[in-house]
Amino acid sequence: MPTFNYKAVDQVGKSAQGQIDALNEIDLELRLKRIGLDLITFRPAPKTHSIFTRKKVSLQDLVIFCFQLEQLSSAGVPLLEGLVDLRDSTTNLHFQKVIGSLVSSVEGGKMLSQALAEHPLVFNRVFISLIRAGEQTGRLPDIFQHLASTLKWQDELIAQTRKLLAYPAFVLVVVLSAVVFLMTYLVPQMVSFLTNMGQQLPLQTRILIAVSNAVVNYWWLMISLPLILFAGLAIAIKNSPEMRYRFDMLKLKLPVTGDILNKIIMARFSRYFALMYQTGIPVLDGMRNCEEIVDNRVVADALNRAWQQINAGDSMSESFRNAGLFPPLVVRMIRVGESTGALDKSLLNISYFYDRDVNESVEKMLKIIEPALTVFLGGILALIMFSVLGPVYDSFSQLKL
Repeated sequence: MPTFNYKAVDQVGKSAQGQIDALNEIDLELRLKRIGLDLITFRPAPKTHSIFTRKKVSLQDLVIFCFQLEQLSSAGVPLLEGLVDLRDSTTNLHFQKVIGSLVSSVEGGKMLSQALAEHPLVFNRVFISLIRAGEQTGRLPDIFQHLASTLKWQDELIAQTRKLLAYPAFVLVVVLSAVVFLMTYLVPQMVSFLTNMGQQLPLQTRILIAVSNAVVNYWWLMISLPLILFAGLAIAIKNSPEMRYRFDMLKLKLPVTGDILNKIIMARFSRYFALMYQTGIPVLDGMRNCEEIVDNRVVADALNRAWQQINAGDSMSESFRNAGLFPPLVVRMIRVGESTGALDKSLLNISYFYDRDVNESVEKMLKIIEPALTVFLGGILALIMFSVLGPVYDSFSQLKL
């Protein structure tokens, strides 16, 4: 559907402008009429292909979306007017088009959850299910509030994970840059000098020279081969369910990081599951939705096994225990929630515990990684310098004799 930039006026003569999808000029005018605007001028929106144009909707955008709709709906502003305000105020052009489509769908008589379902790449199944539950129970402002807080928590968790990876990645780039410089510039400069000295080179120097020659002569292969392997692995994981399962299993089995990832997944599952339980979504439906949230096929399959047992009549705690993947803390807290009738509180306790544990683990790892990587970088540079300068020093010693 084409997109148009328009200028219009409302019923009191106040000017308004924005962007909206429409089939043609007549459809554009009718769409604006439905939101109380009279069309003045319009023009087709240019199609931008800049690499700087945002093509996705971030978690921050969704947090602002939920927060503003919660504030507007609590203040009694009609949903359609709130969506129009959001469309005109957002700075993400892609999200602006998405909200414009929501406006058009709601204008056409669809429920908000039905309009959201037309954009599965932006609003996942859990988001849509929660909005649908809010529409059915009349608690849509509360749903927006819970979604905003949960998405903000998830964004902070992702930021914490990036913080864990940022420093090692930076040090790795520094190490590789230093090694490449030494191998392509310093070592070749020293090779001719050491060769003219006519002495027998030690083993570490001969290995270093061989590596230097390989870097100089086959640098293109060393760059392209990892990229090809990475791209091939990514394609295989995307297209093969078996490869995706094995890759997700590997991530959970990795030392240190695997345990942290497992805690992050458990925290995310328990928080979203508690949110769906609070809004009245049935347990079985909530578990189905959580299979998408965990973003790990191994955990999703375990949830599916637990779902089948619960559907067959087993208790929830026993089903999770028999799935064989969930930690004892999760099983124990679910059992407490079943017996007390406060499953949502038990699930939120699980999320709180794992969230705190992840933060502490990340801080500990950062304290260990920083000096360890510094020592590693110093060791590599010292080895290279020893391999290069050792023979030079020996040659000068022989000249003195």
